[in-house]
Amino acid sequence: MSVPPAGAARAARPPLSEAARQEIRRLAARYEHRQSALLPALFVAQAEYGWLPPEALEGVAETLDLPVAEVASVASFYHLFYLTPVGRHVVQVCTNVSCMLAGCGAVVARLRERLGVGPGGTTPDGRFTWRTAECLAACDEAPVVLVDEDRWPRVRPDAVDELLARYP
Repeated sequence: MSVPPAGAARAARPPLSEAARQEIRRLAARYEHRQSALLPALFVAQAEYGWLPPEALEGVAETLDLPVAEVASVASFYHLFYLTPVGRHVVQVCTNVSCMLAGCGAVVARLRERLGVGPGGTTPDGRFTWRTAECLAACDEAPVVLVDEDRWPRVRPDAVDELLARYP
């Protein structure tokens, strides 16, 4: 995670909303230990901002009474949390062994060609961010692509254009 130097100015964003904080408190009440609510709390914050800026991490930490460093370390560990701004839609291609053997390399090449940016990049119009993922837990459907929360099984390079067209 890229952290600005101490004292560096950052763009002002609103703090985590009271509605998000209430949802996080509701989630935390379901667990014996507040740390257990951290993953769902991060998803609540990410849904509000579209990614996890420092204000989101600070809001989650404050709401759960956890150190910001702990919240940031968890957020940086999981690939479904975004620590930099992303496009309207996030496309992830599994590149683990099963997907590699089933041809994900050609899907990756087609995405790079079609979107004009490499893995981790966002299209100039802000429509798509795409990245590779180590595993999307669907080896029996390889190669797998995840667009936002939609899982697409057995994706072939010639289906990439049609798949992207479903996400305006």
